[in-house]
Amino acid sequence: MTEHTGTPDQPGTLDQPGTPDQPGTPDQPGTPDQPGTPDRAVAPEDSLEPVGLIRQSGAILRMGRMMLASGTASYRVKQAMAAVAHSLGIDRHSAHVTLTEITATTHRGPIFRTEVTEIRSIGVNADRIGALDQMRRDLGGTTTVEEVHARLDRIEGKPALYPPVMNAIYAGGACAGFAVLNYARPLEVIAVFLAATLGQFLRRWLHHRHFNPFGTTMLAAALACAIYLGSVGVYSIAGSSVDVHASGYIACVLFLLPGFPLITGALDMARLDLSAGTQRLIFGTMMTVGAALSVWGMTLVGSLSTEVREPLPLPLVEHLGLTALASFVGVLGFALMFNSPGRLAVTAAAIGMVANTLRRFLVDEGMMLQAATVIACVIVGVLAALASRRTRWPHITLSVPAVLVMIPGVLAFQSVVSANEARYNDAIGAMLEVVLVMMSIMVGLVIAKLLTDPKWSYERG
Repeated sequence: MTEHTGTPDQPGTLDQPGTPDQPGTPDQPGTPDQPGTPDRAVAPEDSLEPVGLIRQSGAILRMGRMMLASGTASYRVKQAMAAVAHSLGIDRHSAHVTLTEITATTHRGPIFRTEVTEIRSIGVNADRIGALDQMRRDLGGTTTVEEVHARLDRIEGKPALYPPVMNAIYAGGACAGFAVLNYARPLEVIAVFLAATLGQFLRRWLHHRHFNPFGTTMLAAALACAIYLGSVGVYSIAGSSVDVHASGYIACVLFLLPGFPLITGALDMARLDLSAGTQRLIFGTMMTVGAALSVWGMTLVGSLSTEVREPLPLPLVEHLGLTALASFVGVLGFALMFNSPGRLAVTAAAIGMVANTLRRFLVDEGMMLQAATVIACVIVGVLAALASRRTRWPHITLSVPAVLVMIPGVLAFQSVVSANEARYNDAIGAMLEVVLVMMSIMVGLVIAKLLTDPKWSYERG
């Protein structure tokens, strides 16, 4: 952590009492008002520093650090820090937030303090985001540093809602839902569930031991792919013929899809917070590429079929019902994997089910995928805003899981696989479609925010 304390007219630190032209140097002993010279004993540290401002700045920065580490967007981090600063009686507070760093300046009267902090562990904890946001809302007109730290201690000390095994099972359920939406067959869906569950368990185990995020992603993807291929091999031994098709094979690693960084990065970009947005999008892309490289590497063991899969021949009502069920399960699994409380996860799943089922229906009826995605994401944003106002759950914890089933993860991974196999036309086509759909998701969510959140829509100094 880097610290800087001074006044607006004379930046610097207070452990430099003067210059050769000013009293307080070794060549010119200072006066009793300028301690720290060789002619007198060094005064206590508290008499040299604005201790009150230091403590207030630390409490504000801790709030921001916890918000950022929980995976929320940078503008929410700034909003939470500003709320704490206002309650502590700070005159003015400003912050610069990126993916892993916060630089904050706190002003009180003629003095100010600048501090820099960094987080090294990037993850998503929806329950903590909700608790911190509730704390922000509940802060009254005045509070103390001790009260802020006491509340943050309680939030930080709260354990995860679900044990590691359940977290892994939720990831498996989410990927199984994805597989159904991509027309995987029943045996493939079972293999996807098993592979994704074990892959997420390894990923969580490595994450909690602070292993490198890129390496964690590659190892988890490799294990999931190996389990999937092994399951297909067992099917073949048992007499069931199952092709290694992209709809199932790639679906087993979609728990690695960095949905929160991608979506929050897009929202940050829409607010012209370019540094935070760009870093989040780069991080999300890097994690996707890491997983895709493992997916491609495992395909060297056997051939991967990328032919277009046709849906099961079902009547329209049954087809829409299956789509709705798969969407609900997929969103629910992701929400629970992000440590969301049960009611919040079910609400997000219901929102995602309505929006994605409508989107798939519109595409089946001939509407362009991008246009259908924009409409669906506007619906997600509006419904999430209505639910957030009624329940006080953070909007982002509802909207992000609900749109994850719309991210073309299979196409994203498939584009990297195609590029590695020198099928460049297929790779470019798939990547362009991924970019267009991601832009459509961003446009839909931004439109919804403009319609439902005036504080987000208008910049106020």
